[in-house]
Amino acid sequence: MFRFAQPQYLYLLLIVPLMWAIYFYSVYRNRKNMAKYGNPQILQSLAPDVSKYKPGTKFFLQQLALIVMIFIIARPQMGAKIETVKKQGVEIIIALDVSNSMLARDIAPSRLDKAKQMLSKLIDQLENDKVGLIVFAGDAYTQLPITSDFVSAKMFLSTISPDMVPTQGTAIGRAIALAMNSFTPDQSADKAIIVITDAENHAVQMAKEAAQKGIMVDVIGIGSEQGAPIPIGGNDTNLRKDNQGNVVITKLNAQLGRDIAKAGDGIYISADNTGSALRALTAEVKKMKKSDIESKVYSEYDEQFQGLAWIVLILLLLDIFILDRKNKLMKKVNFFS
Repeated sequence: MFRFAQPQYLYLLLIVPLMWAIYFYSVYRNRKNMAKYGNPQILQSLAPDVSKYKPGTKFFLQQLALIVMIFIIARPQMGAKIETVKKQGVEIIIALDVSNSMLARDIAPSRLDKAKQMLSKLIDQLENDKVGLIVFAGDAYTQLPITSDFVSAKMFLSTISPDMVPTQGTAIGRAIALAMNSFTPDQSADKAIIVITDAENHAVQMAKEAAQKGIMVDVIGIGSEQGAPIPIGGNDTNLRKDNQGNVVITKLNAQLGRDIAKAGDGIYISADNTGSALRALTAEVKKMKKSDIESKVYSEYDEQFQGLAWIVLILLLLDIFILDRKNKLMKKVNFFS
């Protein structure tokens, strides 16, 4: 398997088209300035030893060397062998409510942003576990299949917004049903569904079915029972209203959240502006029974920069030996006669 150990340095390649643009612009300006002094062909005859093509060739070699050097900095590597590693872990599917009510700001900075911050910290504390991500509103969708790739999990988590689900609502039941079918067939590992919602709808029966299959359903209620208006487009002055023109107040239904958690043999956690919810959730995950989780990994990576370094050296040597002037030894040679 090929990879770059530090792929962020590949962004330096954006410099290359900029340098080409500057080069062509400078050539254009030089020709324009030469035209001010007379006929370019006559002026060229006054400097017969100046090569027309060598400056461009030198620039091309320099740019090619720069591109290869950027690849070297990014550290190309090749996986030497694959090993199957057994690790002790659990499986967790996160079902995150992305309905418009999650934009309410009774929890700072908003219910949805608070949930994403908490989940990001939870993922940081996972070690050999597997995690999946489902988003739901009026329907439920798999955002990330269950995986041990926590970097991808955090990346997908950061992109979540209510715009991802076209139908509004709070279909917790569909989210739980989708999560139940998203686990691996392994029966030895403990499995849990973590539902994060303001619980404006409920799915007690679906949570019972999950518990009967040995899947625990934990619920994190996010929001306040006093409620808050729903901003539109991140603007606190533009609030969502009902058909009568009244500002809609979204409230946390903590009792429904407790009912779902109880039916799913899980716990209910109320999230506020402190870190208590994250601590309680982390403690609950640590209680779960871990089992062997097999995963294939490339145990060794060999650096592949050596060949590229030789290419850079050859290109730079060619650049040094190519002079801007014509070679006097080759001056009388005509390859086209």
